[in-house]
Amino acid sequence: MWRPGPRNLITDVAGLTVGNHSDATVKSGVTAVLCDRPAVAGVQVLGGAPGTRETDLLEPHNLVEAVDAITLSGGSAFGLDAAAGVQAALREMGRGFEILGFRVPIVPAAILFDLPNGGDKDWGRFPPYRDYGFAAAMAADEDFALGSTGAGTGASTVGLKGGLGSASTLLDNGVTVGALVAVNAVGSTTIGGTPHFWAAPYEIGDEFGGLGLPHPMPDDARAVTTKMRAAAGSNTTIGVIATDARLDKAAAKRLAIAAHDGFARAIWPAHTPVDGDLVFALATGRNETPLDLADTIDLGAAAASTMARAIARGVHAATSAKGDISPAWDARARQWMAAHGATKGR
Repeated sequence: MWRPGPRNLITDVAGLTVGNHSDATVKSGVTAVLCDRPAVAGVQVLGGAPGTRETDLLEPHNLVEAVDAITLSGGSAFGLDAAAGVQAALREMGRGFEILGFRVPIVPAAILFDLPNGGDKDWGRFPPYRDYGFAAAMAADEDFALGSTGAGTGASTVGLKGGLGSASTLLDNGVTVGALVAVNAVGSTTIGGTPHFWAAPYEIGDEFGGLGLPHPMPDDARAVTTKMRAAAGSNTTIGVIATDARLDKAAAKRLAIAAHDGFARAIWPAHTPVDGDLVFALATGRNETPLDLADTIDLGAAAASTMARAIARGVHAATSAKGDISPAWDARARQWMAAHGATKGR
């Protein structure tokens, strides 16, 4: 039986640490995933409005096999500066791809659009994201916060705050899968007008409320509800799927593809033309368990379910702050339960 790792975080995958930096005034932030030694990486972009750095490098036919870190940032295109801050921190640590006597830290990155969220974006000539990235990298640890922090600080979904989520799964063969995600989707993570999460079938215990699925399903469950006046680049769910299994770049890309099924299980609708939905994959190779075809299928299934859980956990963990334009899940859930009765769907 699959179960969460000891932290139920992506850092249950050996060789990874995560750091967050948040700015409550700007209502934005950065999350950095650091690899203690270079990890094989891949990427899959399925949203129609991505904002990225170094994603071409991750294609299986290109030179560099492994990366030193992954950066997730708010700030729209301004947030791409965050990767330079993470890179600077790694350079101070003596990390990076060595070529002709020089070390170049490899730091792919993706951004989400959180500009119109009530925060003060009048930051002057230069955006602050490089400094945010440096601070996030220097704060990296095995334990880290979820919800309204890091890249999830100013994130939103339909009618609710988004957030930073993470989860992990220990497979029967001993391989670990972990997910990290900043949820800023154009769609909804909850079913109709209820607080029940679309990801409910994959929940382990009560990691995001324990409500299960609503019964009966509400009449508006199939309604396509999105952020009003959505514009290209104004949304995005960006994440990292990781494993301690040994994978090559092609297999890492396949893992990223599988993790997108978690987006589709947890967000309705997902992968729209106005989302920049993207998943990076990391394989640290710390677990030498050989994978046969059945194991590989299980690995992909675990990538999807773990990502779905991480998405729900990110929204569930969001907290209210001054100036918010959307409520946190907890506040909305209390209101709904008071009106409908606090019954669980399991």
